[in-house]
Amino acid sequence: MKKHSFAIKVCGITRQSDLSTAMGMGAHFCGFVFHPKSPRYIAPERAAALDSALIRRVGVFVNQDAEQIMDIMKTARLEFAQLHGNQSLDCARRIGAGKVIRVLWPDSYDSLDAMQREMDLWADSCSWFLLDAGRQGGGHGTALDWKALASLQAPRPWFLAGGLSSASLNRALEQCTPNGIDLNSGVEAIPGQKSPQKLLAALKPLISYTPYHIA
Repeated sequence: MKKHSFAIKVCGITRQSDLSTAMGMGAHFCGFVFHPKSPRYIAPERAAALDSALIRRVGVFVNQDAEQIMDIMKTARLEFAQLHGNQSLDCARRIGAGKVIRVLWPDSYDSLDAMQREMDLWADSCSWFLLDAGRQGGGHGTALDWKALASLQAPRPWFLAGGLSSASLNRALEQCTPNGIDLNSGVEAIPGQKSPQKLLAALKPLISYTPYHIA
């Protein structure tokens, strides 16, 4: 595994025990899903009650508009909104570029250049990108073509997502160099419940890594 600095995000948190395990293993971000149709959905009030100490709190939003997102961010004590749907640039700007993580799906573009043009379009309206597998949605356990991302020149730091687990993380980080990793379905016992063993197995080798500087 190539050594480079990056941030660790554990998403789909629904239980304090999973959040505490993630924090104990050095996670920098925790993610809560506010899409009611997701098996990882958590009510904003319930998310607010979970203690995340000093790590950064992220909300995953699919269909909500800027006003709804900002209301949930306030209720759930969120620092970032991960835009996982068709939200516009205007929506992101209303939330605040420094608070936005924009999700993109590399498989939905004809080429890496086409995705980079989309990233350039969003660069002034987000602080991070998250690249996920498939063409929409997330948490489905499939992986990206990591080697195809090796030459990516992203205008903002980016998270790699898509079914990452202890079995695949080494190979992923040998083939591309994201600024962060996003763990979700690959470290679950069942959707919405993390496996402590899988989470520990994925995160333990990363303890010696230098954290990415998070403004």
